[in-house]
Amino acid sequence: MHTQSEDEARAAATLAAIQQFNDAFNRRDVDGVMAVIAPDCVLEHSSPPPDGQRHEGHAACRAALEDFFRNAPPAVYEYEEVFVCGDRGILRWRSHWIDAAGRPAHVRGVDVVRVRDGKLAEAFVYVKG
Repeated sequence: MHTQSEDEARAAATLAAIQQFNDAFNRRDVDGVMAVIAPDCVLEHSSPPPDGQRHEGHAACRAALEDFFRNAPPAVYEYEEVFVCGDRGILRWRSHWIDAAGRPAHVRGVDVVRVRDGKLAEAFVYVKG
């Protein structure tokens, strides 16, 4: 059983890892993102439907990130709400960018993450729409 201060410290470490990940992601910094991903990380996302894709381990996660940054328009991910409990986090976010026609565009989604030893061990990404 954990004490309240241990739980608070774990939640603070989880939040710090989540913020480090988001900061690096918004910079499109693959090395920075990988610095906060556990070697055995599992990353799942919802594209293509219906089941999306699953990437396991550093090499697979790096390849998925490189592919995403190469093919997705430059965007900014902003958290609308972050809920952290211990080593788990639920992140409601909005991503926005300028489309090829010069118009503002956006998408919303939710990430469900688990942090272990200051690094993301699991990230399940669900995009709305």
